[in-house]
Amino acid sequence: MRILTDDVQNHVGETVRVEGWLHKKRLLGGLTFINVRDRRGLTQVVLQDKDEVEKLRGMQVGTVLAVEGKAVEEPHAPGGAELHDAKLTVLVPVTDEPPIEIDKPLSHKPDNLDTLFDHRVLGLRNLQEQKVFKIRAAIVQEICRFLVKHDFTEIQTPKLVAGAAEGGAEVFKLDYFGKEGSLAQSPQLYKQIMVGVFERVFEIGPAFRAELSATTRHVSEVTMLDIEMGFVDHRQVLEAVQDMTYAVLTKIYKDFAAELKSLNAPELKIKEKFPSYTVQQVHELYSKATKTDTTDEKDLTPDEERWICDYAKKNDGCEAVFVTGFPKEVHKFYQKLNDDGTVTTADLLFRGIEIATCPMREHHYDKLVEQMREKGIDPDHPGFKYYLQAFKYGLPPHGGCGYGIDRLVEKTIGLGNVKEAILFPRDINRLTP
Repeated sequence: MRILTDDVQNHVGETVRVEGWLHKKRLLGGLTFINVRDRRGLTQVVLQDKDEVEKLRGMQVGTVLAVEGKAVEEPHAPGGAELHDAKLTVLVPVTDEPPIEIDKPLSHKPDNLDTLFDHRVLGLRNLQEQKVFKIRAAIVQEICRFLVKHDFTEIQTPKLVAGAAEGGAEVFKLDYFGKEGSLAQSPQLYKQIMVGVFERVFEIGPAFRAELSATTRHVSEVTMLDIEMGFVDHRQVLEAVQDMTYAVLTKIYKDFAAELKSLNAPELKIKEKFPSYTVQQVHELYSKATKTDTTDEKDLTPDEERWICDYAKKNDGCEAVFVTGFPKEVHKFYQKLNDDGTVTTADLLFRGIEIATCPMREHHYDKLVEQMREKGIDPDHPGFKYYLQAFKYGLPPHGGCGYGIDRLVEKTIGLGNVKEAILFPRDINRLTP
């Protein structure tokens, strides 16, 4: 019966069988050592029998093996034990030399990222690369656990839609059986509709943005967490996002401390209550500190986002920051306006980048239609017909957020580019693998 590599140490003195991939092969003092990899990690195998060694002649990394041997305690081996007197069975031979060495650290330098992604299929077999996506999976699981615990219902909404939720031209248009369709920029319209059903909903799924941006923070296909909650005010929305973020980050930094350290992740500095600054306050603080005047800017510049996170980390002891007080010029048609002309919204910044946008929605039907027309959006477009129907027949005050999973993973681990946090990233230059 097969056991997994991390269980070998529990069978010292017994003959066991492991199955996996040939990860590394080396000669030392007349002995052949191999590492076999499975989903739990590595186990070391010592080969002395020349007939067994011969079975590996011409076999490359990636060869699928079954190994039977006696488990022997060895403190220097992965997991503290190794296999002796091993018998090999080659299940799937690999004779082509792989284009990259997966048993060594893979470069994440900016000028090597194309090479990294071109060989992504093999590179993900590297144990360090795997850690990134195990942490990513755990982050998603913790988010789901938190939201379900707080009475949110998970939903799945269409990614083929008839209209652009955000408006504007940044959509991937397509022919849908003779009709014009598009890939969903977000589940914005649907999650608001579902407030009228469940009050609290969330979705984690892909969203598509046809942005002609080749930066470290933009991709064409993103994974978003979308939250919507009814019968709330803006303070309650921000508290929900804050509490979820705090709970997830502290849990991940506790459970994956060794993995994060091996990936050179920065130390987490966060408090239960996040500091909050208005856009104007950030402009003024930044302009005074850097002698670069941004006070006429309507939104934060990327450098201001980095600066205010560093400022809050130093002065407030927290590198997660809310920014409020955005002017009407950055207003989306579905967002609620305050009496002073600002938008009832906040951006959540973490380690220098916007992680989430957290607005209240305009829930009055007539006002919403008016705001759509002001933005040049036709309320009679078939893509908005059923969205507006939900408001006509009663939606309560509600708000939520669009929260970037890719960016959260990137910044949690301390990666330099959001693409590094995505299994198979898509940008303006990449459609494969």
